[in-house]
Amino acid sequence: MKLFKYPFYIFWRCWFYGWVLFSIVPVFPVLLVVTSSEKLYPAFFKIARGWANTILFVMGFKVELNEEEKLDNTKSYMFCPNHTSMIDIMVMLSVAKNPFVFVGKKELTKIPVFGFFYKRTCIIVDRSDSKSRKAVFDEARRRMCEGLDVCIFPEGLVPDDESIVLSEFKNGAFRLAIEHQIPIVPMTFYDCKKRFSYTFFSGSPGILRVKIHRFIQTEGFTIKNSDSLKKQTFNLIYNELISDI
Repeated sequence: MKLFKYPFYIFWRCWFYGWVLFSIVPVFPVLLVVTSSEKLYPAFFKIARGWANTILFVMGFKVELNEEEKLDNTKSYMFCPNHTSMIDIMVMLSVAKNPFVFVGKKELTKIPVFGFFYKRTCIIVDRSDSKSRKAVFDEARRRMCEGLDVCIFPEGLVPDDESIVLSEFKNGAFRLAIEHQIPIVPMTFYDCKKRFSYTFFSGSPGILRVKIHRFIQTEGFTIKNSDSLKKQTFNLIYNELISDI
């Protein structure tokens, strides 16, 4: 059985990286234009959604979305999904219909071609640099003032230990949501780790379940409430993941 599985995993992973890279190449000139100005970001977002749905499709994934509360395209939100896999970005783009901006780690900018556009369209953070963390906070504040939603994986990084259900949350997403008095949108990605973890010889095509939980309102909250807001969001997603095991 292992003799069959290993070639499959090698082919499947190379298939993924190949599509991530080469699906961008044909539209490279268009992407250069739509990432040249923040005013064109909505156009870029539509292309990014199409790209994400294509990657998920060719990898044999199907997203099943359960919405406890519907998003209102006239309002701004802070999306807070758990972070388990390289495909979290694609899944997030697939389920969110309105433009938002990722706050993402610096390491992804090193991926050929993808990293170039990632750096031009996302808010990049170097978590080892305190100045970078502050600059990210300021940039996220600016983009939210322009009316964009923001997506922050509050764990910061995918846990090295794959037995960890959910890592401790950072403060940034909750402080920003309170500052702008916008709702937190907790999101549970149930299957991304099982379907496409960072362990090379693992995973399989299949269903990717996503749940958008009822929003957590921040109206009237102050920075003093950020810890309790963080704990509330953490407990909600953690209990959801535990109940699914």
